[in-house]
Amino acid sequence: MTAPLIYIVAGEASGDVLGARLVAALRAHDPAIQVAGIGGDRLAEQGMPSLFPMRELSLMGLIEVLPNIRRLARRLNETTADITARRPAAIVTIDSPGFTLRLAERVRPLGIPIIHYVAPQIWAWRPGRIAKIKARVDRILCLLPFEPVIFEAAGIQADFVGHPVLESGVDAGNAARFRAAHAIPPGAPVLIVMPGSRRMEVTRLLPIFGAALRLLAPRHPGLVPVLPVSAVVADAVRAGTAGWPVRPILVTDLAEKHDAFAAAAESGAGLIKSGTSSVEMAVAGIPHLVAYRVNPITAAIVRRLVRVPFASLVNLLAERQVVPEYLQEAATPEALAAGLDGLLADGAAAAAQRSGFAEVLAKLRADTGSLPSAAAADAVLRQVKLSG
Repeated sequence: MTAPLIYIVAGEASGDVLGARLVAALRAHDPAIQVAGIGGDRLAEQGMPSLFPMRELSLMGLIEVLPNIRRLARRLNETTADITARRPAAIVTIDSPGFTLRLAERVRPLGIPIIHYVAPQIWAWRPGRIAKIKARVDRILCLLPFEPVIFEAAGIQADFVGHPVLESGVDAGNAARFRAAHAIPPGAPVLIVMPGSRRMEVTRLLPIFGAALRLLAPRHPGLVPVLPVSAVVADAVRAGTAGWPVRPILVTDLAEKHDAFAAAAESGAGLIKSGTSSVEMAVAGIPHLVAYRVNPITAAIVRRLVRVPFASLVNLLAERQVVPEYLQEAATPEALAAGLDGLLADGAAAAAQRSGFAEVLAKLRADTGSLPSAAAADAVLRQVKLSG
């Protein structure tokens, strides 16, 4: 019997990592499983060349996407044609709902089971989307414990597989190794700066983060900013930090990123864009604050649609503000510098955050106890079997 072909579509760096772990977990069941689709370097390491460069899908925001509509439409047609020709046993679309759910609608008539990995945040905004989602996918793999009940109430099969940050290794770094590699003295504060994995995020956030650092650095001599970056935005980050008052360390290697996290957990803090990065900080035990800005028109539209009180997943899961949030007009250099100054100077503030992290992390593992990638692979194979 021929091993099944699983078609995977990842639109950004985090989805590429999820996809790569999923492929490894699928092959733990059957080493002969084949994969094809769209992804980045991590999926390529698993033997999956991308139909076209994944970075073309790494767009965010209503206004930001508009100039790229025609190119995205061409890529949508190209992907639809590839799936039609290959006829995989299942399609796994990972996050990036603006592209992946449109693709799901296109290929739905083929009768191929479609599993969407990372539930669209209908609990946060636009709950009316659930009817369209139901019409486009067979199963949703959820990262957060409260999501399955929402989708199952609408008649969509959903599985809580656990949050992938639990197997990211962010809590397994070596602080001493990082300090030695970069000649950072013991006790010197390390500031983890994460402006996002999309070029537009980097372009919007880096100037603000750099200005905040200019205010913060004189108050904390020896402060070392460290930016873990994906290959997709590495050049943009390098250019955007060229004029920073303190020369930052750019980290692209995953193991070195974890070492940097360990150094910041030991003595330091984080300046993080909203999203999964905040959960990474919680796992690593790094006190941090969250900041984000989008195009003002996008922000005005989103504000009318958002239905949750927090942007940080840590705060949402805790159901209270554990991590300070600075969004849109509140994300000024002065406010960010003051917030970071408090975390670096006030041990009680940092300790209060770490207490909240422990509360949140207990909620992020699936009841089965399996790693998230293994739970996701089990769900994909169940769907293939059901549809076979």
